[in-house]
Amino acid sequence: MTETNERLERMREYIGGQFHESPSPFMRWLNPIIRAAEYGALTFEFTIREEMTNPMQLLHGGVTAGIMDDIIGATVFTMGFSSHYTTINNNIDYFAPAKAGDIIEARTSVIKRGRQIINLQCELWLIGKSRLLARGYSNMIKLEGRA
Repeated sequence: MTETNERLERMREYIGGQFHESPSPFMRWLNPIIRAAEYGALTFEFTIREEMTNPMQLLHGGVTAGIMDDIIGATVFTMGFSSHYTTINNNIDYFAPAKAGDIIEARTSVIKRGRQIINLQCELWLIGKSRLLARGYSNMIKLEGRA
């Protein structure tokens, strides 16, 4: 898609750098690097830190879900709608582990945009090994009367 807007252009200013100015405190904690920003698609890079792992020292499934939920939300935000959207469900398949020190890439895309609901996908990949770690889908619903 070739659409653009002020939010998307602002996101593009951070390509190649850390995204410190996210409105999401969780996203700021994740400390991503923006690799690409297109209408309906984002690519962020994350370095797995020890506090992101479970007792087996692997990327915690809840952090994986949080990464997906936040970057999917950022994808919708950068589409420039006047209404807010919120997550109504997440469905995640976990395929492989990541550990502290690993660098992963999250890639989003819009699967279907309806009048009220947008369905999006997020994939997490282990950089350097081209291994798919997880794939998730989420539905975001428009909140009427909120901008």
